[in-house]
Amino acid sequence: MGETETRVVLLGTGTPNPDPERMGPCTAVIVGDRAYLVDFGPGLIRRAQAAFDMGIAALEVKRLDIAFLTHLHSDHTIGYPDLILTPWVMGRTRPLEVYGPPGLESMTDHILAAYEADREIRVCGLEPIKSNCREVNAHEIEPGRCYEDERVQVDAYAVNHGDGWMALSYKFTTDDRCVVISGDTAPHEPLIESWAGCDLLVHEAYSQRGFDRRKPKWQAYHSHMHTSTRELAAIANRIQPKRLVLTHMLFWGTTEDEMLAEILQNYRGSVEIGRDLGCY
Repeated sequence: MGETETRVVLLGTGTPNPDPERMGPCTAVIVGDRAYLVDFGPGLIRRAQAAFDMGIAALEVKRLDIAFLTHLHSDHTIGYPDLILTPWVMGRTRPLEVYGPPGLESMTDHILAAYEADREIRVCGLEPIKSNCREVNAHEIEPGRCYEDERVQVDAYAVNHGDGWMALSYKFTTDDRCVVISGDTAPHEPLIESWAGCDLLVHEAYSQRGFDRRKPKWQAYHSHMHTSTRELAAIANRIQPKRLVLTHMLFWGTTEDEMLAEILQNYRGSVEIGRDLGCY
């Protein structure tokens, strides 16, 4: 891999439903030897270790020190303590930098407080651990350019995922690729122009066929919070990504092949079902 070559590894493609084959939502955008995580669902550290064991050096656990959060739902954040603490125990040499919507600072403070006894025994006991590298710098952001370094520019976009809080998607622009990670969202017209022509679109979806079998109350919820395969096909036809990968999939009794077929009924571009540890 070149010094600035960009690739994406899916560390978790699941939902709140506890599927042992799919860890909680987490996507790694890797530029050269640096990894940028989006979301921290349950199991992300174990998946990162698995990716490292497969030869992806940037996902060595102790090197995980920058992340972006789409929203505060539990399935996207249960792995946050793991992301804070395990790389620290494994030898992380810098504080963790995390960017996300309002509420991130409070969540961070409460997690650190909850594990104060752990910090004390590790730092003041026999373990040779650097105490300052447990620190987390939580940056609450608004839509717009939220991060930039010599490798990547990161833009955040407000999405449609419920009232009363902010939910975000992210676009990563590097020298060789443009990668969009939708986060959880219902269709949202302002995103079309912002995402148009990206190289890779990693987007959530639910099965239209499965949805049609759901009870009306659940249909009301999911139709206002998430994107159906039929809707995603229409979105992809307008955005025209070079590659579309589905994540955070709600099957509701349909198979992966059936869900893919639902997309392909109305979209003829490159599309596939995302799986944990898939690399693009």
